[in-house]
Amino acid sequence: MNERLLNPISDDELERRWAAVRLRMQEEKIDVLLMQGSNDFMGGYIKYFTDIPATNGYPVTVLFPRDAPMTVIGQGTFGMVQDFRSRPSPARRGVGRYLGTPSYLPIGYTVAYDAQLAIEALAPYAQGRIGVVGASIISSAFLDAVRRGVPAGTQWLDASEMVDRIKVEKSDAEIDRMFAAAAMQDRAWQAVLDAIRPGIRDNELAALAEYECRKAGSEQGLYLCASAPVGTAAMFGNRYFQNRVIQQGDYFSLLIESSGPGGYFTELGRTVVLGKASDDMRDEFGFVLEARKFTTDRLVPGCSGRALWEDYNAFMRANGRPEEKRLHCHGQGYDMVERPLMRHDESMTLRPRTVLACHPTYATATTFSWICDNYLVKLDGTTERLHRTPEQIFER
Repeated sequence: MNERLLNPISDDELERRWAAVRLRMQEEKIDVLLMQGSNDFMGGYIKYFTDIPATNGYPVTVLFPRDAPMTVIGQGTFGMVQDFRSRPSPARRGVGRYLGTPSYLPIGYTVAYDAQLAIEALAPYAQGRIGVVGASIISSAFLDAVRRGVPAGTQWLDASEMVDRIKVEKSDAEIDRMFAAAAMQDRAWQAVLDAIRPGIRDNELAALAEYECRKAGSEQGLYLCASAPVGTAAMFGNRYFQNRVIQQGDYFSLLIESSGPGGYFTELGRTVVLGKASDDMRDEFGFVLEARKFTTDRLVPGCSGRALWEDYNAFMRANGRPEEKRLHCHGQGYDMVERPLMRHDESMTLRPRTVLACHPTYATATTFSWICDNYLVKLDGTTERLHRTPEQIFER
């Protein structure tokens, strides 16, 4: 089995996570955690606890007891039970039982199958305290059915914040994986630079970047891009919007937002011109670098996302640039977007050993301006850029 696993995390790292979470569960008197995911873009809780991602829209449910092995419910045949309690699985580490059921999110009635298995697995914790992790990710039909099926008197609480505060602070092993993800994206961008030419489609370059990442161990990714004539503004888009043929004199922007070896997300974004960048492009890119430095200089432990958001927008207004109204700086890890958000609605303050993506972005009438890299917030209050790609507009 081990030869089939793609960059598994170490046993020591998994045990570190489990111990940290179980200690907090003990302090909060939580008997078991309940979580569910169906993808490895925004389903990081499943990967964090099991090292195996949820994928393809198939729901995976994890029950994590305070004092017993996990139970995992996922795709399988009716009645499927794999019991690892007496013979641990090298793939399903920390799992006591895997329960299978052929359920599918678009087929509404099949949610009852997952829910019934979860109800049965939760029986030992009847009238105890169940912590729900990532309720916004869990199917509401599933969660409603489980709540109805457990005995009266069971206490339910939201344990997401508890887990998030552990999850956002990366261990040495996790930080190493995230630097590897950034290096992988640096190589993928260089491959795109080497391949770009008039007559090639946006989608072909995105596919090349994905191929380079997959070769290096990437499991998932988002590759957004767009080309346009210099002097116009084009926001990058997903594959449906990537059919344009690039011509001489165009510029091409690409965001490589992919997981690296082990499933950790970082993101790299740059622009290349087939010809010469305009004065507007150079001027606005120069300001983008200033805007990013304004942000990264303030990424210190204890930083408030709300305060940084307000300060950043005041800086943008003072310099006659558009305010940020979405998200320009956020955590990453097993989730493509992870807490903390540097935004007005974030309650969590910035913690050391957090990795964040920073990508100030805006468009004018004549250009699309942006840059994207990842930064590690260090214990001494400084930041370190993970990527090594030069911070420039490239010309070919």
